[in-house]
Amino acid sequence: MTSNEQLSEIRSAVQKVCENFDDDYWAEKDASGSFPEEFVAAITEGGWLGIAMPTEYGGAGLGITEAVVLAHTIARSGAGMSGASAVHLNLFGPNPIVIFGNEEQKSRFLPPLIKGQDRACFGVTEPDAGLNTTRLSTRAVRDGDNYVINGRKMWTTTAQSATKILLIVRTTDLEDCKKPTDGLSLFYTDLDRSAIEVRKIPKMGREAVDSNALFIDDLVVPAANLIGEEGAGWKYLLHGLNPERILIASEAVGLGQLALERASQYAKERVVFDRAIGKNQAIQHPLAVNWMELEAAQLMVNHAAALYDAGKPCGAEANSAKFLAAEAGHKACQRAVLTHGGMGYAKEYHVERYLREIMIPVIAPISQELIKSFIAEQVLGQEKSY
Repeated sequence: MTSNEQLSEIRSAVQKVCENFDDDYWAEKDASGSFPEEFVAAITEGGWLGIAMPTEYGGAGLGITEAVVLAHTIARSGAGMSGASAVHLNLFGPNPIVIFGNEEQKSRFLPPLIKGQDRACFGVTEPDAGLNTTRLSTRAVRDGDNYVINGRKMWTTTAQSATKILLIVRTTDLEDCKKPTDGLSLFYTDLDRSAIEVRKIPKMGREAVDSNALFIDDLVVPAANLIGEEGAGWKYLLHGLNPERILIASEAVGLGQLALERASQYAKERVVFDRAIGKNQAIQHPLAVNWMELEAAQLMVNHAAALYDAGKPCGAEANSAKFLAAEAGHKACQRAVLTHGGMGYAKEYHVERYLREIMIPVIAPISQELIKSFIAEQVLGQEKSY
């Protein structure tokens, strides 16, 4: 178990990397929509991509707790979701490979990811399925030593530059399965652009890190790239989803704390009616509430990460962390804009970018409403409502 002192050392080391990428860097990336290659290269050079990967494949052998510190520090540095999302998938995405992949697959797939030689994207969401993952229709059909995959994926991050893709698809039609969660399989394979058309989705924020629609036509995937057993992909997928919720929660807290810091500083400096606006309780009190909500969310993030690293069930905690962090982060970013008044709407002060970016953890990777339903059913024993 990593001590608080060691976690502080990780935070300080990552902060030093982030200091080389200031507000102007991230504002330019947001404006141009160009991927932060320089930032990712610096994170990779520091060995941070493999923070939660096994040492025998070049990783640091640490856990989600340490990855949380990494992700939180990146978001809080000023990079926001643009910086965090640029490395996000590499931190949690390979988990199903680590846990369920065979030795040959781990040796083949993990080192290039950790070294930054490969960049992976995650093909889960589909246009007609949304959050109902059991209704995925992208289909893989066995053909000798290969599978042939056809279908569509939506909101696939970093697919513009990715070389690999982790794909969840149907290998058995839904009507032939005993349970909706049966018949799904997980593949990790080359993103073959001769068989996958990648279309960038214009969006309101985080333009530096692309989101895409994927059109997959006769993608040939070697059977050797099937992770674990055919039809067991749903179970494998869950080992990536809980860490994803925890990590995005840590990023939401970090971005919220950054926004709060900027708002607090502005409240001290901005003088109206011959007094700093921070002297007014109408300014002070909302900021104080933001601080308390963010601190509470961070505690749930840490708790969920500790449970995951201990190998204990953490679905309720991981989802709660995501919910609380998104709520607290969104309120803080919104308050930062309001505290700046008219200048909060100006790009010069950066807080408008934070507000646009914080919408990502509010919406994804699972809606706030579905988390409420999950807690009601799984924790409180209520009947399923959908």
